[in-house]
Amino acid sequence: MEEFLKNAEFLLQHGEITDALQKIAVYKEFKKGELIHPANSICKHFYILISGIGRVFYFRDGKDITVHIASEQESITAIDSFIQRKKSKYNIEAIEDISCFMVAREDLEELSAKSHKLEHLGRLFLEKLYINLAERLDSLLLHTSQERHDDLFAKKPELFNRVPAKHLASFLGMTPETFSRIRGK
Repeated sequence: MEEFLKNAEFLLQHGEITDALQKIAVYKEFKKGELIHPANSICKHFYILISGIGRVFYFRDGKDITVHIASEQESITAIDSFIQRKKSKYNIEAIEDISCFMVAREDLEELSAKSHKLEHLGRLFLEKLYINLAERLDSLLLHTSQERHDDLFAKKPELFNRVPAKHLASFLGMTPETFSRIRGK
């Protein structure tokens, strides 16, 4: 939420960016269980969640692997595809009913070409994404299952009541059995 407030503050200080984004953002709703983006297709949008929770996942050896979970005031996309304009291995699914703003990459690029401030906001977004990915990698490589669980619970306790345990376990890089054991302590 703190990160959202920083972004909101930036937008409030630069009303022209807010106005420009409102012109290209399209309101959209997705039902629980609905695929927002299917794997093996190019992801041309990113989504700013107003309500609900979504996840990014892929299949490996018949297993469903969750790599990202986003909730209110966060964004979600198949980042590999959105940036590189190639088919993605990721699916995006609504874990709960979602209402969101959908922004097309093409529209965003067009606006960025016209506005240095919007280009700056895009850079800040990518910096935050990089930091999140680096922290996630460190967590998976350097921390125990217990530490990963405790860290996520400290940062986003609401997920533990709203996201199925199997998806949280997968996101934390552990089996559902290990997740259940840790959660039961």
